[in-house]
Amino acid sequence: MVGYVCKYTPYLVIESFGEKAERIEPEVNNYEIANSLTHSNICSYAKLVLEDIIRREIDKVILTNCCDSIRRLYDILETLSFIRFLHIIDLPRKRDQRGRLLFKNEIIRLINRYEDFSGKGFDRIKFRSLLNSMTSSVERRYKDLNIVLIGSRCKDSLIKSVEESGGSILYNLTCTGSKPQYRPIGLTEDPIEAYANILLDSYPCIRMDDIKERLDIITGEKRIDGVIYHTVKFCDLYSYEYADIKDKINIPLLKVETDYTDTSEGQMRTRIQAFIEALRGRNNREKEFKNAKKKLIVAGIDSGSTSTNVVILDSDRKILGYSILPTGAKSLESAYKALEEALKMAKINIEDLSYIVATGYGRISISFANLEVTEITCHAKGAFFLNREIRTVIDIGGQDSKIIKIDRDGNVIDFVMNDKCSAGTGRFLENMSRVLEIPVERMGEESLDWKEDLEISSMCTVFAESEVISLIAKNKDRRDILHALNKSIVRRIVSFIERIEGESRYMMTGGVAKNIGVVRCLEERLGEKVIVPDEPQIVGALGSALIGLERLEG
Repeated sequence: MVGYVCKYTPYLVIESFGEKAERIEPEVNNYEIANSLTHSNICSYAKLVLEDIIRREIDKVILTNCCDSIRRLYDILETLSFIRFLHIIDLPRKRDQRGRLLFKNEIIRLINRYEDFSGKGFDRIKFRSLLNSMTSSVERRYKDLNIVLIGSRCKDSLIKSVEESGGSILYNLTCTGSKPQYRPIGLTEDPIEAYANILLDSYPCIRMDDIKERLDIITGEKRIDGVIYHTVKFCDLYSYEYADIKDKINIPLLKVETDYTDTSEGQMRTRIQAFIEALRGRNNREKEFKNAKKKLIVAGIDSGSTSTNVVILDSDRKILGYSILPTGAKSLESAYKALEEALKMAKINIEDLSYIVATGYGRISISFANLEVTEITCHAKGAFFLNREIRTVIDIGGQDSKIIKIDRDGNVIDFVMNDKCSAGTGRFLENMSRVLEIPVERMGEESLDWKEDLEISSMCTVFAESEVISLIAKNKDRRDILHALNKSIVRRIVSFIERIEGESRYMMTGGVAKNIGVVRCLEERLGEKVIVPDEPQIVGALGSALIGLERLEG
């Protein structure tokens, strides 16, 4: 098997020698070996490719000089003793006549090198046959929600998340996307030259001199409902393009940054699902749902990392019961217990429920729910129901923070979530309460009585803890340290608000909203009062119950 990484790789040349060519899509989730051979800030995709090659002992590899990280990967692979064949293709930057000639010569150079390596001759007849089978016509289908993927290479799981959420990939303009070809190669045509042209006519990657075609497709195609821009961590080139492109289009745009491992797929799936839900609401394409029962009673379950919250709602939008219980080791069991508590308060049985909607990170585990909806949509729905003047929802839960911007009808306009970092979340406060030896529920009130205005500069939970320990060693008052922690949380929140240009009025939801110290610091930074519901932890569950009612009512 010969492994390759780039869509511009002429892999049919290798298959013409009777070899299997396989694009390397790493399934490993750590860089245990690669980290010892590379710099820590090298592209995470390149490190995963190196890790995969070493673990699987892929001894024949073809690369392209598409970026510095891949060139560095080539240098490292040259030092590995088990590598038998290693080749790097000099990819032209321009797709003009000279660039096409240069690329044709690169394909010929690969053929010559592989002939010398394998001892086999290049089979031009087989190559032409493979080339013609590649250039069959592909029909583009338009569906309800047409999505364009753009940016750096993306995993198949990202595409799967879009499709499972109800979207359809209209164009894949990433490193892994190629144009469908429509014509066979004529008998008199030079197949190598034709192949060079086919590969170079793919949607241009960021290396190409003229990448305007990508923007032209987005601005020229009228059937695009949304754009998802994907970048890999430490890939500055695509980050620069995103900064440029976001100001030039007025189509809903979502940026997703991953490290190309599976560890971030849960949050990626949540972001994509929330984006699709917002597009569906924008386009008003919800299907009608009918229910034969006269009395509608719906349960909304918010399965979070710290707590599982349930709201029971009737068709008059009256809360019949609710519950807030800690999320245990198994989210499904926690959901059952929380539902039972809410049913007891409502004085009804589970058989009386018409519909159950699940949200939160554990929503996919709640098998008895009729519907799963992201917490982005649910918090927006719940907050707007409680106060129709709300335009920005600030939700700080156990393991993440979300800022959600909504319009005058309660639809999600934009949102931002923190990445895999607990800074400023409930986990952050729990950790600090342990260090400061104070119950979490007392932290807010005690912080109000501060005297000295201390600073905690780090956003990282680990580093912030070190700063707190240092302040304790200096015999600083605990109330002053708590106030400094509140300010550090608010700094992070405000940076998120500014990122999506959040607007007044603001509502704070989630468990951290019960910390009066954080709320007061936030109000001071925003220059206005922040609305906190009577029970901020159930807003997501309330929103999911409201969505259930809307589904049933049609």
